[in-house]
Amino acid sequence: MLQGSDVATTKGFFCANSARVRGDSMAGTASPGLVWVLIEHRGGWPPNGFDGLDLDAGTKAVVSTAARRANARVLLVRRPGPRPRHGPKRWAVLRYESSGAYQQLWGTWEREEDLAGIVTALASPGSSGLPPVILICAHGRHDPCCAVRGRPVGRALSMRWPELVWECSHVGGDRFAANAVVAPDGVYYGGLDAESSVATIEAHLGGRIHAEYLRGYTDLTPLQQAAVAAVLERFGPAGRHDYQVTETVRQGERWRIRITGRPPHPASIDVELEARPSPPCQLTCLAPTTGSVMVYEPTSIRSA
Repeated sequence: MLQGSDVATTKGFFCANSARVRGDSMAGTASPGLVWVLIEHRGGWPPNGFDGLDLDAGTKAVVSTAARRANARVLLVRRPGPRPRHGPKRWAVLRYESSGAYQQLWGTWEREEDLAGIVTALASPGSSGLPPVILICAHGRHDPCCAVRGRPVGRALSMRWPELVWECSHVGGDRFAANAVVAPDGVYYGGLDAESSVATIEAHLGGRIHAEYLRGYTDLTPLQQAAVAAVLERFGPAGRHDYQVTETVRQGERWRIRITGRPPHPASIDVELEARPSPPCQLTCLAPTTGSVMVYEPTSIRSA
């Protein structure tokens, strides 16, 4: 048992430790999504997050149905560190627009029926120009590594950006803890610790996304995510919209991804990748069996 974490694992196995030993590639592992629903819940989170909360069944069904129709992901959130036990809690709908015009709508809730405001927000335009939200997965009851590695990162980031940072429920890729999602930018980072997270988020907020801890962009397919990561690694950091994927073509056992860049970045880049399954391994702390995932290996990067 991990003291103070509300999490448990077996035989001392931690998936994030094993992934680092194996050298698992993070590129191309961001979960797809363009819309996020955030619901502040200050108490313990069930393993299945919002679906497992002890809330009015009707309210929960209305929110879940609206989120599914909008292809939105529902995440529980709370501030890192000590939290007030009483008082209104917040909710938000964050939406990514490919044009870069991100939108956000925020509200508060005290009674469960107040959460119905999320349904209206999902069908309404939001406000643009607001700073992004920094989400750190710290969902220990879903996977121990998320709490063990995520909570220190959340505390470190909240000391720097207290108004932007939230702990959140499961976002995927437990073995890459600590995981961060910048929303509604739609950017996943993984393998972070307290020091690297501050540097990574500082660069992100300054319009410079680095490849080192990047898992991918949520508006792209895994192959496209891996191609963009390869371009950033080859040509250096760039802004969220400095590169655009313009073509994806399969060529036998390989794929070719064409990426166009804004000046001063290369105008046109072709990335060739191979997609192959990884050797079977235990992918999460609590996985009952081994599993395999797809790995995207760049074999060629050519710029025009």
